[in-house]
Amino acid sequence: MGSFSLIHWIILGVVILLLFGGNRFSAMMSDVAKGLKNFKQGLSEDDKPGDGETRSDPRHLPPQANREPIDVTPRRTPDPVPPSRTPTGDETNRE
Repeated sequence: MGSFSLIHWIILGVVILLLFGGNRFSAMMSDVAKGLKNFKQGLSEDDKPGDGETRSDPRHLPPQANREPIDVTPRRTPDPVPPSRTPTGDETNRE
């Protein structure tokens, strides 16, 4: 009941082809393929050492005035609003 049958997929495919047309759909798929190819080439170029394009000076962090480690231990702070009292059964009947 919740899954699509083969006829549903065929009808969905026909509707998509009618909306986008065969030519536009193939053009979109070729653009996706070109994008994936360029992405893979970019990744492989990052792995290769450059032809003298490496940095001669490594990046340094700016100097810090306070070199002490930061204390990150949690501290309990008092609640800004004290918890409200809920009336008990005896207090609600008083008038």
